[in-house]
Amino acid sequence: MPSKSPKESWSSKKSFILAATGAAVGLGNIWKFPYMAGDNGGSAFVIIYLICVVFIGLPIMMAEIILGKCGCKNPIDTMKNLAIEAKATPMWRYTGWIGSLSLLLILSFYSVVSGWSIFYLLKTSVGFFNNKTPYEITEYWNTFLQSPLNLLIWHSLFMFITMYVVAKGVKNGLEKASNILMPALFVVLILLAIYSSATGDSKKALNFLFSFDYHKITPSLIIDALGHAFFTLALGAGCMLVYGAYLPKKVTVSGSVVSIAFLDVMVAFLSGMAIFPLVFKYNLTPQGGPGLMFEVLPITFAQMPFGSIIGTFFFLLLLFAAWTSSISLAEPLVLLLIEKAKISRKISAIIVGCTAWVIGIGSLLSFNLWSDYKLFGKWTIFYINTDLTTNFLLPIGGLLFSVFAGWKLSQIKAREALGFQKEWQYKSWLFLVKYIAPIAIILIIAKAVI
Repeated sequence: MPSKSPKESWSSKKSFILAATGAAVGLGNIWKFPYMAGDNGGSAFVIIYLICVVFIGLPIMMAEIILGKCGCKNPIDTMKNLAIEAKATPMWRYTGWIGSLSLLLILSFYSVVSGWSIFYLLKTSVGFFNNKTPYEITEYWNTFLQSPLNLLIWHSLFMFITMYVVAKGVKNGLEKASNILMPALFVVLILLAIYSSATGDSKKALNFLFSFDYHKITPSLIIDALGHAFFTLALGAGCMLVYGAYLPKKVTVSGSVVSIAFLDVMVAFLSGMAIFPLVFKYNLTPQGGPGLMFEVLPITFAQMPFGSIIGTFFFLLLLFAAWTSSISLAEPLVLLLIEKAKISRKISAIIVGCTAWVIGIGSLLSFNLWSDYKLFGKWTIFYINTDLTTNFLLPIGGLLFSVFAGWKLSQIKAREALGFQKEWQYKSWLFLVKYIAPIAIILIIAKAVI
């Protein structure tokens, strides 16, 4: 096994689970899953989604983490070294390059969107939206997007707090932040879900989220559930690979991954129960994406008692989820510079942060000054970045990680890293990662192309 180049490691299994959960839990868990479930057959979608998590998401996550644990370097050198050991072509290193490009593009636009949560947290905390009409709140949101300077300020602030944590290192930065932010996220989310269920229309919300409508089960819905299971676990870019590189040898992968997936799914479910009882109580239209976060929910908070307090907690939750995810996006890039360019972690963090910040300017201008500049008359810079990464680069990365772990990696190393207690467990994982997962990912890519 190669020497442990990163020279840092998680201090405990708990710290690794919290950090990896922070990587997986992001804005998509909060603003996308509840709406997808409600709009696609309720529990029919949920059941298919959970099946996809168990049989596709978990095996791929295990594959990516054990590659990191076996390689102990940045994604590029990990794939190159493991390929050489397996007597395979060093061209496998390009899997790491694909992941690095994905991370940089995602971090650039993720910072822009996440900056909005800081702005709305501050506005909500001072009661800015109190007693405003739905029209006024919607117009305020549209006006906010039309201001490049406003978007630039919050993009810059969010990028700074992200890179500040990453620059502090694994134990003093990533681990410490995850040990604080993830428990805080769950506390806030559980409190919001309890309050929302007690005061809102929980019956209608439960029906929206979990009523079983088998008529909506279509091939397209299955692919959508499969795609969301893949993306909600932060797979395909090398985040989990690098977190696996910091994993102590004594910590096995299989049990940790089950815990990570469980916590990730719980955030998605709790988010639905924190949001939709209030949305239905005030007769608003449920939707997903930024419109839910920055239009529908502020309208809700403006009409309800103690709306400023509840809204402040909600946007704090949103900030925590965005922050932990962005840290995981930046860390593999910083490690890459540390090992390839032989420069310090702080300088590496500054370079990564500034590069992603500059690219992010193109995304934020897509909402205002450059909104008319569209590729093929369809995609702004923001949507080019989001679609290219989520529909193509991430699935391709996940496919390559899965194929390498299943077909090329030493089975002795894989068994040891996974730590399964039963032989049938290992053989089941191997079958899924060699055959089922690649086919599923190809279907995701095909749907995006078609």
